Amino acid sequence: MDKPYKIKVSISLDENVIERIKELAEEDDRNFSQYINMILKKHIAEQDNNQ
Repeated sequence: MDKPYKIKVSISLDENVIERIKELAEEDDRNFSQYINMILKKHIAEQDNNQ
């Protein structure tokens, strides 16, 4: 199966959110973008399960 196509986006985040995500991503041995993608997928799945 092919990997999902990635699209670049630009967003503004609070500085404290960025710093914490960087810390968590490093602890999980992922880069910043991979970690945000993982968090968003998890949140979307939780929302889908709550409907």
